[in-house]
Amino acid sequence: MFAAPRLSAVAKRAFSTSTSSNAAKVAVLGAAGGIGQPLSLLLKQSPLISHLSLYDIVNTPGVAADLSHINSNSKVTGHVPENNGLKDALTGCDIVVIPAGVPRKPGMTRDDLFNTNASIVRDLATACAEHCPKAHILVIANPVNSTVPIVAEVFKKAKVYDPKRLFGVTTLDVVRASRFVSEIKKIPTEDAKITVIGGHSGVTIVPLLSQSGYKFTEEEVKALTHRIQFGGDEVVKAKNGTGSATLSMAFAGARFTNSLLEATVAGKKNVVEPTFVQSDFFAKEGVDFFATNVELGANGVEKIHPIGQVNQYEQGLIDAAVPELKGNINKGKAFINKA
Repeated sequence: MFAAPRLSAVAKRAFSTSTSSNAAKVAVLGAAGGIGQPLSLLLKQSPLISHLSLYDIVNTPGVAADLSHINSNSKVTGHVPENNGLKDALTGCDIVVIPAGVPRKPGMTRDDLFNTNASIVRDLATACAEHCPKAHILVIANPVNSTVPIVAEVFKKAKVYDPKRLFGVTTLDVVRASRFVSEIKKIPTEDAKITVIGGHSGVTIVPLLSQSGYKFTEEEVKALTHRIQFGGDEVVKAKNGTGSATLSMAFAGARFTNSLLEATVAGKKNVVEPTFVQSDFFAKEGVDFFATNVELGANGVEKIHPIGQVNQYEQGLIDAAVPELKGNINKGKAFINKA
């Protein structure tokens, strides 16, 4: 599992004089936004990226110019819709990260974002299917439980869908879980390895605290579970209507992207990250996407790890998550397949 020092190590390597002989073109769609800018900054540090391609509807050339002054080896380009900007941003991409969309505001659920963000993700997915159909697609845009199925349906219609190359980025849930547990147990975050399964909103987020190796009281389990499930609300409230979890999400997005780069570009083995992917675990219940720990490889999803043993409380959380996920997934599918 990734811990914070990985980014630090990547940064040290990126500022060295050596250049990776095998590096990737990575696009960030929504690069001028609250998540997109810090995410792009973190990715600029990676020696495994040769070309960082930034796209947004406004301001992207300025973001690219700013980042291009950082003395790491990757080229940075900024694109806007004019002059085939999206096509140029995507052509030749190995990885596409999609943080585009509107943020949550106080009182909003992720489902409240659906109508706006679904259209944005649909249009970006359509462009990806046309201009970089073999790229790994990393979806950050909320609600992830619905936007990932939207991308899948768009790619299916274009006859280029590969389930091994489509990921919903749920990394923030395990980042939060690690931090919150480390605070309670007064241990380093790298020692707080918490498996989180399910989806990426509210009750669909299922932390498996029993698998951590630490003992918790019943009160601690309930409090931690609620905080992990609704940590995003905590940030929205603290920002007093001015934004949502952008910086922590950018960190989590960079963590997953860097892990995928290590697996696909550097050939590193046993790279495991949580992610929302096509899965058979609850397919009989109509849930064909589910987040679990996934081993990443050259072609994306190498192995989906089993859920493992859970206790009675966690089984109850799973039982509550599955029907909610089914509705979220079907909502995304229906958006693309509606008459």
